[in-house]
Amino acid sequence: MGLESWILISLALIFGLYMAWSIGANDVANAMGTSVGSGALTLKRAVILAAIMEFGGAFLVGPNVSETVRKGIVDTSVFMEDPMMLALGMLASLLAAAAWLQLASYFGWPVSTTHSIVGAIVGFAAVYGGVGAIKWVGEGTFSAILSGKGGIVSIVASWVVSPLLSGTIAFVVFRLILTGIFYKPDPVSAAKKATPYIVFAVMVTMMLVLAFKGLKPFWKNLGFDSHLEPFPLTMGLIGAVAAGLLGAIISRMLVSRMDMGDPIATEQAHNLYMKRALSKAMMHLRRARNTSSGRIKQSADEVLQQTKDIYASVRDTSGTDSERSAYRQVERVFIYLQIISAGFVAFAHGANDVANAIGPLSVVVEIATSDPMVVPAEASVPMLMLGLGGIGIVIGLATWGWRVIATVGKRITELTPSRGFCAEFAAALTILLASVCKLPISTTHTLVGAVLGVGLARGIGALNLRTVRDILISWVITIPAGAGLAVVFFYILRMMFL
Repeated sequence: MGLESWILISLALIFGLYMAWSIGANDVANAMGTSVGSGALTLKRAVILAAIMEFGGAFLVGPNVSETVRKGIVDTSVFMEDPMMLALGMLASLLAAAAWLQLASYFGWPVSTTHSIVGAIVGFAAVYGGVGAIKWVGEGTFSAILSGKGGIVSIVASWVVSPLLSGTIAFVVFRLILTGIFYKPDPVSAAKKATPYIVFAVMVTMMLVLAFKGLKPFWKNLGFDSHLEPFPLTMGLIGAVAAGLLGAIISRMLVSRMDMGDPIATEQAHNLYMKRALSKAMMHLRRARNTSSGRIKQSADEVLQQTKDIYASVRDTSGTDSERSAYRQVERVFIYLQIISAGFVAFAHGANDVANAIGPLSVVVEIATSDPMVVPAEASVPMLMLGLGGIGIVIGLATWGWRVIATVGKRITELTPSRGFCAEFAAALTILLASVCKLPISTTHTLVGAVLGVGLARGIGALNLRTVRDILISWVITIPAGAGLAVVFFYILRMMFL
């Protein structure tokens, strides 16, 4: 190899490590933000857990082959006569996406890593090959758009699909938990009964996410085109059900030993249940009074006043501090469930999204080491590169990850372990459904949408609308920002090498 090739490889390694660092600083916070925000994990413990799971996913099951241009958004035939331009474009894309992610992380905006690199690739490809080199609608069919092969249209569709689907699931899951546990007269007993079923659902979902999302590169490494082929599908289902049953049995044994709590806390829980019931009763009595007249209205007034008196006496015996102590044991159960969920999501994220840094890097190395230079259909990804990407992700999380963690975990809405669990579980379930149905989604948008869904379940007032507005704006400008930066860096690199 000549000097030019060595320079290309050196720049690719530097920019690839920078991109991996930016992924850790921004994207990894999605897996850990709710855990830290709810208090289930301290920031230090979240960083340690994420470091282990992200690096494990990236290094152990990361892809050993990368497509020349991910997501099929660019026609690579325009670079066949000049592979050097593709190498420079990939370098520009890495640098542009990493710079945008760093800027977003500085302001605490959770943005999509995939959208950042896609926007950057679109930018340099449009400059070199014209807008015709971009696959705006891919195959041009509705099914192609839904399957994520519809070019830029699929990516834009994910802006809506991801948060809407995860937000809806999170809303429903949180309302079910409120109704089935927290709104019961004895929430601790209700939690003990429900825990094995919840654990079964969590373990099945997380194992399927691991099999269909996290291990997707692993199945491809074994020669399977899809995780939905008979062998991967069967192994995934068997492993998920087995893990679910084991988790349910263990959790049942553990919760059976759970202390039912002191009589005062139990009485407070009953009082809280009575407050909710009496509040609903007063609402219906007011409606009955307003639509009646004469003696019936007078009787309704008397019953309403008696109900108000009972409500006042119950309210005086259960203050805010009492409410918190009454549910402390229930929230303890969700702390462990949330940590499990966060670990699985982090592993799946590391296995897949490391390709956003290593994919373009491997393409540059493949071009630089070929003689003469050619545009590869696919580029091999050595284990050393996967390790480099994993290390970069961990360093990024440890140094700057707290910025986005603060936004996801604390600035969108107030989270408790149960709320954080609902968001994490809804995000994992959305990732699973999208993986099976081949829907285009963004992990970042999915988790933020789930947090929004949990907040909306408590009313629009529970959301910090200013933070939500800033996040939505950052999503919209991610692709244009990546494209604009890539154009600038592409021209600079082209002047340096030509």
